[in-house]
Amino acid sequence: MDLLELIHRKSIPQPWEEGEKIPWNDPEFSQRMLSEHLSQVHDAASRRFDIIDRQVQWIHANVLQRRPTHILDLGCGPGLYSQRLTQLGHTCTGIDFSPASIAYAQAQAAEAGLSCRYILGDIRTTDYGIPDNNWGEGYGLAMLIFGEFNVFRPDDIRTILKKAHAALAPGGILLLEPHTFDMVKELGHQPPTWYTTPSGLFSEQPHLALQESFWDEERRVATDRFYIIEATDGASTPHTILGAASSMQAYTNEEYIALLGSCGFGAVTIYPSMGQGTGVLQRGLMVLQARRY
Repeated sequence: MDLLELIHRKSIPQPWEEGEKIPWNDPEFSQRMLSEHLSQVHDAASRRFDIIDRQVQWIHANVLQRRPTHILDLGCGPGLYSQRLTQLGHTCTGIDFSPASIAYAQAQAAEAGLSCRYILGDIRTTDYGIPDNNWGEGYGLAMLIFGEFNVFRPDDIRTILKKAHAALAPGGILLLEPHTFDMVKELGHQPPTWYTTPSGLFSEQPHLALQESFWDEERRVATDRFYIIEATDGASTPHTILGAASSMQAYTNEEYIALLGSCGFGAVTIYPSMGQGTGVLQRGLMVLQARRY
């Protein structure tokens, strides 16, 4: 992309038209993102470890009633939840399409001798399977947490839910942590922003980062557009312009429940946050717990 293409860009993008997600699966991007996952100064990519510890205890005690089970961790990132759950007596399979995160999770599990297995793959297309004879028949828990639910197109999230349903044992638990409707709408109304940095998540080179957000009222989708303008030689003319986009589908609580029901789940319980029971730990996220029919 050149500067004229940026200037004459489409004023309002259609949801998912300019990209499915930011490039999590790019090897260099995923390596930079891994550093963000492991950072203990913010909760942007992953939560800080003390929060994860509390949430894992909540999953173990409140969701699983302290009974060991087989866990399917969808979008597992670097395995921060699954490794802790394994240390509490569970066995875990994690799937993620970030190569750096999966490599880190595999190395950590091997070093600690944990009963975890990690698969590099897109959860829309990867075969979840069920645990083999050494792992039991069907998972007792499948989880997709930290807001990832909403980044998928409605048809794709139905596919993910149906695949999770097939992988769970009868009566198995589904644990989701999606965004609230109001939070997605708020994100779509954020004003444009920009900043400069010597290096960052999108590029190791000095660059200018631009972000603009849009809200599609008819489809109820928020879309973020990112432009990264590199100037590695210090010249006044940008060297490279990189583009990325990410969309998020908004759902009401009633729509979440109806969607789960259409994919074979019932007995839905809604919590204001994970790990607290009451009160909100992180604004804009909620928890849905359901059972496979």
